[in-house]
Amino acid sequence: MLKVAIIGTGAIAPSHINGYKEFSDTCEIVALCDIYPEKAEAANEKYGLNAQVFDDHVKLLEQNDIDFVSVCTPPYTHAEITINSLNAGKHVIVEKPMASSLEECDTMNAAAKKNGKLLSVIAQNRFRTSMMKLKQILDTKLMGPIVHTQVDSFWWRGYSYYDLWWRGTWEKEGGGCTLNHAVHHIDIFQWMKGMPSEITAITSNTSHDNAEVEDISIAIGKYEDGSLAQITSSVVHHGEEQQLIFQGKKARVSAPWKLKASSAQENGFPVEDLSLEKEIQSAYDALPEVEFEGHTGQIHDFLQAIEGNKELLVDGMQGRKTLELITAIYQSASLGEKVKLPLTEESPFYTREGLLNNATYFYEKKNSISNFSDNTITTGSDEDNA
Repeated sequence: MLKVAIIGTGAIAPSHINGYKEFSDTCEIVALCDIYPEKAEAANEKYGLNAQVFDDHVKLLEQNDIDFVSVCTPPYTHAEITINSLNAGKHVIVEKPMASSLEECDTMNAAAKKNGKLLSVIAQNRFRTSMMKLKQILDTKLMGPIVHTQVDSFWWRGYSYYDLWWRGTWEKEGGGCTLNHAVHHIDIFQWMKGMPSEITAITSNTSHDNAEVEDISIAIGKYEDGSLAQITSSVVHHGEEQQLIFQGKKARVSAPWKLKASSAQENGFPVEDLSLEKEIQSAYDALPEVEFEGHTGQIHDFLQAIEGNKELLVDGMQGRKTLELITAIYQSASLGEKVKLPLTEESPFYTREGLLNNATYFYEKKNSISNFSDNTITTGSDEDNA
């Protein structure tokens, strides 16, 4: 029986707790940790865990019976806790974003390699039937070369969202909607399409003058073959309608699932290609649904990897790629320049200090509360599909 500890018992922790409870024949939650131990105690009671409670992750890591940890703390703490856990001989699954800088990502990956432990970064939307099927359809190349990709990561958050003590600051949250909301769609995008060769971006804060960070960004990615991608990250879009659209030379596919194929008439105007649409739809319909979705699916993947049954779908290198793309967006927008990928240690945004010194600060953080009375999380209208 694998023993797991959860560090951080805030709003995202229940997704981990419920995921582990799905595999009670394989793992057991034996410890909870939070700097507010009363929150850990409340989670312990609510979920009937009978876990030991800690207020310091260093004390927790002294326990010899813990095989791996879930890191569910604010982003600026991810690197320290993950590295300490790996060095203590524990496997780690860490919430998104992986870290606050590429330098921290590289240190985390080095610690995993040095200690021979697994490091997985949460990217739960990869583990949705809709995304798994779309990825496999793209891999068939039936659409022809992808010439344009549209990523709409549309969310809406009220003014008070940034009142929480760690949100809305570059130091503690590490960024705004591009990093902490669109990270899911950007991860899916780079997993399905690969990394562009250059990024041009602009950011703004239109509705939250209690935050240093952006509440909307628009980025254009260009590939060596000339194809383009547009990525919009937002917490100002009512309705939270999210989508990823891949336009191929022969057909278009997307999440939520939509299919359209065209061929040219003699004069170049389009006519529907029903034969290709039928072929692609048949391939899509034939693909199986995933057994476990979302966080539960990724936890299952993690447990299988620990037991040596498969390779991780989302390891530390995949987590780094997603942060690299986001970092390039911040660098381009803040410095007003086109950014070439891959980013190297020469990037002014490679380190956390470089990010803090060079990022655009829109406003001063005005309010700071320790916690909300209601930590309920709502998701976008198309979260199950996009």
